Amino acid sequence: MSNFLRLLGRRLIALPFMAFGVTFLVFFLMSFSKYDPAVAALGENSSPEALAAFRHEMGYDRPWWEQFGSYIVGLFHGNMGVYGVNKDSVALRVAQAFPVTLQLTFIGLLIAIIFAVIFGVLAALYRDTWVDQVIRVISIIAIATPSFWLGVLLIYMLQIKMAWLPGSGDLVPFTTDPSAYLARMAMPCFALGLPVAGQLTRIIRTSMVEELDKDYVRTAIGAGIPKSVVVARNVFRNALITPITTLGMKIGYLMGGAIVIEVIFALPGMGTAMFDGINGNQPMLVQGVVLVVALAFIIINIIVDLLYVLINPRIRTV
Repeated sequence: MSNFLRLLGRRLIALPFMAFGVTFLVFFLMSFSKYDPAVAALGENSSPEALAAFRHEMGYDRPWWEQFGSYIVGLFHGNMGVYGVNKDSVALRVAQAFPVTLQLTFIGLLIAIIFAVIFGVLAALYRDTWVDQVIRVISIIAIATPSFWLGVLLIYMLQIKMAWLPGSGDLVPFTTDPSAYLARMAMPCFALGLPVAGQLTRIIRTSMVEELDKDYVRTAIGAGIPKSVVVARNVFRNALITPITTLGMKIGYLMGGAIVIEVIFALPGMGTAMFDGINGNQPMLVQGVVLVVALAFIIINIIVDLLYVLINPRIRTV
């Protein structure tokens, strides 16, 4: 418990500094954009007076450090700013888009974990056999396959050629129509989760092999305990330590990949919101999306680290 509290305290202390660093970096980089957000919002045919008035109203005519300071003050008051000619709320857009990205990320993670556990355990139990070799080839191919390329390939094969699954269109809520929701999310989630499944398969296989070679496994099997019981109750649980430590980074990878996948499959998530913000040169929208995604990534890593600390003391042998 003391290790848990120390880790929690360190992470909570570091969290605001990380958030400030991400906010500052994105704001600083966006200040170098050569595109005028006033022109992007009002159009190229707008009068100079209208453009100047819009820049003054939105604060774009001030130095970037003054804009950054105002943005930080606004964040402390719960205001993430507005964007566009209609002054739409960044917070509202993020609130609508973020759940879609979370759903895509965690369904992709679930797919990756299911595939990785099945194939990783099989490869370890039948190591150096044809089963292990086939799984190794499949996992290497999965690791080498970019999510965005796989997404385009799936759209071409399953939507255009075979018309089995939709690759675009409205995202119906799961509670409204589960079958339509799963059909809409199937291709993007599979494209997102497959490369991670390949990586986790290799990690689980290696960790399982290391555990199977330990003395307590041979002792337990020699004492008459069935191998299936030893593997299920002890080996598999102990072998999960290494995959859990890497899980936080995998979730971050999935969340970053989800942003690209959303654009390919036209999902109304954070990736589409960021794409709209960059295309329309809306710094407030880009800033809000990046800040929320970065905070989510940091918090998820904190949760995974704490989970590891809680699980680790319970790891025991036969």
